[in-house]
Order: sequence, then C-alpha cells, then structure tokens
Amino acid sequence: MPSLTRLAPAILSCALAAHAYAGTPTAKTAPAACKEGADWNTPAPPVHIHGNVWYVGTCGLSSILVTSPQGHILIDGATEKAAPLIEANIRALGFRVEDVRILLNSHEHLDHAGGLKQLQRDSGADVLALPAAADALERGKGDRGDPQFLSIDPFPAVTPVRRIKDGEVVTLGPLALTAHATPGHTPGATTWTWDSCSDGGPNGGQCRHVVYADSLSAYTDDAYRYSDEAAHPGMVARFRQAIATVAALPCDILLTPHPDASAMWRRLGPNATEPLVDDTACRRHAEAVSVRLDKRLATEQAEKEKAAR
Repeated sequence: MPSLTRLAPAILSCALAAHAYAGTPTAKTAPAACKEGADWNTPAPPVHIHGNVWYVGTCGLSSILVTSPQGHILIDGATEKAAPLIEANIRALGFRVEDVRILLNSHEHLDHAGGLKQLQRDSGADVLALPAAADALERGKGDRGDPQFLSIDPFPAVTPVRRIKDGEVVTLGPLALTAHATPGHTPGATTWTWDSCSDGGPNGGQCRHVVYADSLSAYTDDAYRYSDEAAHPGMVARFRQAIATVAALPCDILLTPHPDASAMWRRLGPNATEPLVDDTACRRHAEAVSVRLDKRLATEQAEKEKAAR
C-alpha cells in the first residue's frame, strides 16, 4: 500500500488554502435535500463538506471539488447529462469552472466518467488517471477485463488522458491528492486521499483525512466470474488487496462515488442525522464490502458445482 507520509507537508498548505477560500463562495449553500436511492441525474444543491472540499454532484452521483487559490481539482464527472448540473453547482458556490485545472476519476464507467468530456472542454483541465482507467477513458469504454463490460453502455471518449502511477501524488498549488489503485469493480478503479483543514474561526482549524473510496462492489455481467482464474488470473487477490488498502487508510471523512454506499446524505449538510467525521468509517466500509465479495464468490462456486453435476 502506498505510504501517506508524503501528504504530511500538505496539511499546513491545505489549512492555508481553506483559510483563503473560507469566505469566497458568494451563494448560500442549501441544505442537502437529496434522499437515498435518488436518480443519477436528479439535481442536488452544492454542499460544503469540510475545509476546501465541496460536494457538487447530483443526488445520485458524487462529484467532489477541492479548491485552492491556484486552481481546483474535481473528482468524477457523473453522467453526460449531469455535467451541466456539476458546472452549475460550481458556479453557484462562487467558483469558476475555468479554474478547475485537474480532473480525476474514480472508475471508468458512464456514471462517473460520462461528464468528463464536457467538463474537460469547458474548463480546459488536464485529465489524469491510472493506466487501465486512462485506456478506457480514451476509448469511451473498458474491455473484457471490466466485470461489467457486456452490460454497461459506452460514454463520450476523453482525450488526452495523462497516465499516473499507483501511489502518485497529484499536486496543484497547496493541494496534494494521492492515487491508490483499488481494482475489482473495474481494472482502473482508483481511491483518492488527501488532507483538508478548516479555518475553524476563534477555536482554530481542524485537519481531517479525507478518503474518496472507489466502488468496491462485486457486480458483473452474465459472463464474468471473479473466481475464474484461467480467464482472470489473480483478480480475487487484487480485489481483496484493494479492500485491505481502503481499510488501512487514515480516514476521518469517508466519501464514495455513489452517495448511498457510505450514507452521505445522512452525514452532509445542516440536516445531517449522523456524524460526518468517523475514523472507523473506512474500516467498517471495507468489512461490509468484503462480506459481499465472499457472498459473490460463494454464489459462483455453487453455480460451478451445479454445472458439474
């Protein structure tokens, strides 16, 4: 697992960035009006998460804006239809879409990459991704290494995409986000981590470890089997390592590409019913998806034994 010690110097920088931007947004942030199970393209109000981190996605799909005086980083573009909603949320907060300098992605499916082309065009930002994800982004769809290849539609191809490495720290001014390869849901699945510090007013700021944990759900089309070592050698081992990586991350605030996966709408905004900060969240999330992977593998084994009778 990549070391996070390289992020330590960024804590002070993030604090400065958060301070600089604490009063910048001119629009009032509306309460989180979304409900669990919302449609992917249902408009959501922009929501302040912590420090210089903002939710600008839809009710059903996350898009995370991390801001700084030197420009912003946006993670995930949701669907093609959602791109204008994301841009409207960025502007509603008082930020400029043209100041988004870097676009990142969780994984290469239409519900998280579909809006990237428009966001790239309108912002002029660089798109960065791990190699497997970058290949799919430039094609507009994955390949047979994607467990859902036969059942998922393509999305607008994104070019160019700059390849980065597992453990690479993406920097922009004071911002420093680390890429963690967490394959399983897709070959290029990527979890992003960074530190964000709030201004804190008279009580001082608080720095938090933020984790944008990519999907770890074992969904497949009708043909793919995780346990088929001949067709997908080492896939189960890589998937388990991905889960272990997320479980071990320093984690105060857990965010996910699908808000429902981490109960984000119960934790965001002034009407939240559950705490946003929970340093056990990543571990508990990993435990839950590990159980679901085990169930999936058990189902595959039962299917195999039935076919052999």
